[in-house]
Amino acid sequence: MSHHPDNTSTVPVADTKSGLRHRVRAWKQEGATIGLVPTMGALHHGHLSLVKRIREACDKVVVSIFVNPAQFAAGEDLDAYPRQVADDLEALATAAADLAYIPAGGEIYPDGFATLVKVRDMGDILCGVHRPGHFDGVTTVVAKLLLQCAPDTAIFGEKDYQQLQIIRRMATDLDIPVTILGGKIIRDEDGLAASSRNVYLSKDERKTAVNLPRILQDAVARAPASKDLRRLERDAAAALKKAGFNSVDYVEIRDADNLALIKKITRPARILAAARIGKTRLIDNMPVDPAPPGG
Repeated sequence: MSHHPDNTSTVPVADTKSGLRHRVRAWKQEGATIGLVPTMGALHHGHLSLVKRIREACDKVVVSIFVNPAQFAAGEDLDAYPRQVADDLEALATAAADLAYIPAGGEIYPDGFATLVKVRDMGDILCGVHRPGHFDGVTTVVAKLLLQCAPDTAIFGEKDYQQLQIIRRMATDLDIPVTILGGKIIRDEDGLAASSRNVYLSKDERKTAVNLPRILQDAVARAPASKDLRRLERDAAAALKKAGFNSVDYVEIRDADNLALIKKITRPARILAAARIGKTRLIDNMPVDPAPPGG
């Protein structure tokens, strides 16, 4: 167990799994419930809303910071991914987290590590098509973090909605005794979903980027009455290109629970999109609810 050297209000830091387990065990002996917020750092108000949300459900909050190499493909932005641990710790002190877990690579992937946790089907659609292997990296690291920390509850943002549903499936399938919460998408004033990757956007790109939530909102309004959801998806993708996105990976309307493609909105659904602007890949999603009866 090491402590952040700054002597203002700080968050204790564990950098080994034994240090993490030692602290968690002591809390559990006191009868405290434990919440875990897994992050890759570069914390913004979206992450801090997760800390706040899980604090309502748990007595003690652990935030992990680990930029997971296993979820980046060759040529993706692993090396450029923002790392700002001192700022992150300051933000966590403000958010009143109880412990930051910042493991080195070897704590997560020691020499000889050879296991992969894969969720079939759900991990092979949407972002899984465009980032092969990405979700295997996510589920493997999240399984490890859940087993290292043994929290009662863990929370993941709904901005990565596919990731959230995959992690829920994994925790259920592997009988990991944890409740998985989803945290609402936090949006900036211009409507763009808060994301660590937004820092890559130039001023002009940012102006284009705000069309993503606007176009999805329009599709959400039209979806409940739509007789052709595939056409609605194509129209939204075309609107994104017209608005200035370089390319659109997908716009799809799927079942909110199991992410299956659906033909019409008869139960809660989700519209999910990924599109590229400049060098930045943005994702977003929104709930689509069936039209009220007689509406």
